[in-house]
Amino acid sequence: MERPEAEPLGASHSCQTGEAEPGTGPAEEEPGGAAAGTMMEDCLSKKIEITVSEAEKRTGRNAMNMQETYTAYLIETRAVESQTEGQCSPPDSLWRRYSEFELLRNYLLVNYPHIVVPPLPEKRAEFVWHKLSADNMDPDFVERRRIGLENFLIRVASHPIICQDKIFYSFLTQADSRLKALNATFRVKNPDKRFTELKHYSDELQSVISHLLRVRARVADRLYGVYKVHGNYGRVFSEWSAIEKEMGDGLQSAGHHMDVYAGSIDDILEEEEHYADQLKEYLFYAEALRAVCRKHELMQYDLEIAAQDLASKKQQCEELATGTLRTFSLKGMTSKLFGQETPEQREGKIKVLEEQIHEGEEQLKSKNVESREFVKSAWTDIERFKEQKNHDLKEALISYAVMQISMCKKGIQVWTNAKECFSKM
Repeated sequence: MERPEAEPLGASHSCQTGEAEPGTGPAEEEPGGAAAGTMMEDCLSKKIEITVSEAEKRTGRNAMNMQETYTAYLIETRAVESQTEGQCSPPDSLWRRYSEFELLRNYLLVNYPHIVVPPLPEKRAEFVWHKLSADNMDPDFVERRRIGLENFLIRVASHPIICQDKIFYSFLTQADSRLKALNATFRVKNPDKRFTELKHYSDELQSVISHLLRVRARVADRLYGVYKVHGNYGRVFSEWSAIEKEMGDGLQSAGHHMDVYAGSIDDILEEEEHYADQLKEYLFYAEALRAVCRKHELMQYDLEIAAQDLASKKQQCEELATGTLRTFSLKGMTSKLFGQETPEQREGKIKVLEEQIHEGEEQLKSKNVESREFVKSAWTDIERFKEQKNHDLKEALISYAVMQISMCKKGIQVWTNAKECFSKM
């Protein structure tokens, strides 16, 4: 995919870099260019070790003063330098709820709109085969979510840009950090085709992975039943061996192999859940891609509003200067009913409009520059994400295939052993 450049909207002027909005959190220097290499070397993950080491069930009062039960997760951080120098300093630690992780990610989405922000693990158990509990407090689910939260923090700490954020660092080290989330509702008249295609791709990616996870859950459910039914072979062969003399030992041994085969499915499906969690991560990455697209749409919307306002003021100025009206207006009707304005009044209004037009042109130039910078930064990170996605999903699918091959080989071995037992009868 080619790296696009945003087309300027409105009149062409020399570019001026707009000032950064206050309170957004990113580092002072703009990411990209030569600074990107330095940021890569200064990733937080290379300076501190981050772990989510424990999960603890707690009870407390929510915002409505109602009793609730939730899970808190212990985040531990330790300087890498202290380990390389042979020191064994205790790690810094604090507890966080899942909702606080959500606040952190929302903050990153708002303040780094050109970044494909790593996703969080699922809040509720989804795409699980029915033998696994869908209870959010189930120990197995909590453990999988603990691993997913740790992976989220490591992903953010390894990102060359967002790892520099002070709010993220305080999230790891200060228990009283506060985060805010923002939303915007808008409608773009002329959406960028490239970001529209990216949004469509994210929807398709989420749909495909969702279907894949549903198929896997159904296969796992049926596979569980098939394996457990093999336990009936073990029971029948054992009962049969009791009434046979010459064949008894062979039947008894074959029954034992069937029992082992039936019991192996629990470990197999537990291993499968690990690969399912890797797929779920990219299920949620699709939402991160859509967030980048939404931010671009918001910027495009601001551009369109600014361009529309500028065009309206230019039209008003032209109408005042020529004394002609292109469209129906209340002011035009007033002039016809109560008389024309004096030349001094008209000149004064024209002067005010010219000043507003000049300000509008400067704002439009600044917004165009900001839009181009956003597109450039966003596409750089999208290309990075694509490489990461291709590598991760390739490895996950290969590992899943290897696991399936290993499972089939174990099944063949069980029946080979059973055959030998039958041969010795």
